[in-house]
Amino acid sequence: MSAFETIRWDRSGPVLTLTLYRPEKMNAMTRAMRRELCEAIDRADADDAVRAIVVTGAGRAFCAGFDLSEGAGAFSGAPDPDSADEPGRDGGGVLALRLFACTKPLIAAVNGAAVGIGASMLLPMDVRIAASDARFGFVFARRGIVPDACASWFLPRVVGISKALEWSLGGHVFDAAEAAAGGLVSAVCEPGDLLARAQALARGIAENAAPVSVALTRQLMWRMLGEGHPMAAHRLESTALAARGTSADTAEGVASFRQKRPARFPDRVSDGMPAFYPWWTEPAFRA
Repeated sequence: MSAFETIRWDRSGPVLTLTLYRPEKMNAMTRAMRRELCEAIDRADADDAVRAIVVTGAGRAFCAGFDLSEGAGAFSGAPDPDSADEPGRDGGGVLALRLFACTKPLIAAVNGAAVGIGASMLLPMDVRIAASDARFGFVFARRGIVPDACASWFLPRVVGISKALEWSLGGHVFDAAEAAAGGLVSAVCEPGDLLARAQALARGIAENAAPVSVALTRQLMWRMLGEGHPMAAHRLESTALAARGTSADTAEGVASFRQKRPARFPDRVSDGMPAFYPWWTEPAFRA
């Protein structure tokens, strides 16, 4: 969409590809880019034609961290004059929370350096695939700060507490093989195959799964990570199964299976989410 300056929006059928587009700066994050990414997710969530989202970078980097052209002032927490966010909020956290709340599956195609915010913004995404020459780094301690973008919540849940601390305390930059061994990425492929592979994965979800079921499953999986007992999952799954069991989507899913044909799910995320959704209360920044 032409309104965006720091990212590119490219929809092919049901798959939207969002490309971080500051290649001359290795796609270093700016406040403008963060705002545009949040806006793009807003638009994608509202668009039933979008059923899956791939996020990648232009050029030789995914995102080389926050743009440090301001020097140490980049981390000062000064308010963004162009944002409606409450003063004092970490902009990376605002982005991570928006990704977390997305109703569409998010697939990261990590095409190069993903450092600082470039690494932590990957964590709320559902699947992460890396090119063999990609590099990662949770380098915050080496810059005299702490993790951003809610990484202290996401990273231990994605890779486990020991690996999260190993990567965050030392802050070293590591390669795609180490990222795969540690569970940060699920697959490593040749650079020339990366985007096609990510888009094929996205298309497989978009063309075969009911969008409302995908949205509910995504939120169930992520939000259950914060629950203390599986009974919470049992309660919610029981409610969701009862609601979806009488839906037009379920009738179509069963019929298409029995007739051995592709399903054509009629329910839409924009107006077809069940009455119990959302089941959570969004916490305020300042309690």
